[in-house]
Amino acid sequence: MTLTTQQSKEAEIGKKANHLVLVVTNDTIDKVYPPMILATTGAASGMDVDIYFTFWGLKLLDKKGQTQTKIASVGNPALPMPNIMGMLPGMTAMATKMMKGKIKKYWPTIPEMMQQAKDMGVRFHACSPTMGLMGMTDKDLIPLTDSICGASTFLDWATDPNSVTIFT
Repeated sequence: MTLTTQQSKEAEIGKKANHLVLVVTNDTIDKVYPPMILATTGAASGMDVDIYFTFWGLKLLDKKGQTQTKIASVGNPALPMPNIMGMLPGMTAMATKMMKGKIKKYWPTIPEMMQQAKDMGVRFHACSPTMGLMGMTDKDLIPLTDSICGASTFLDWATDPNSVTIFT
């Protein structure tokens, strides 16, 4: 191996990814804030950021579902209450209200955070197969949505050597 080849390999190893691809698969509060925080941080750091919304995460791009995020009170080991209590009527609403009240002190609402991300250049993409599954059309999507695309487009982003892909 020549010195030039060795230097080239070392330079490639030290190179950072400049494209962040986030996959949002859920619409609960605790599953939505992390990708929004990563998206805005990545954009602020100069990265290109694409968010691919699929399955229940697609509800965030749905005009009817965007503001209906909740926190799951059943099967959520992070909540400070016994799991059996989460099954009681009204517990999801109570847990959601408590969590949104706590979050309000530190972060903007999810729609506000999505708008901030959009203003920073983050691109939002709706999963076309999931749209078909859920009976959605392009008319159901919020204006922040950049495109409707499928798995092949996502795989183009995810397999790019300059990309970091994170599923949330």
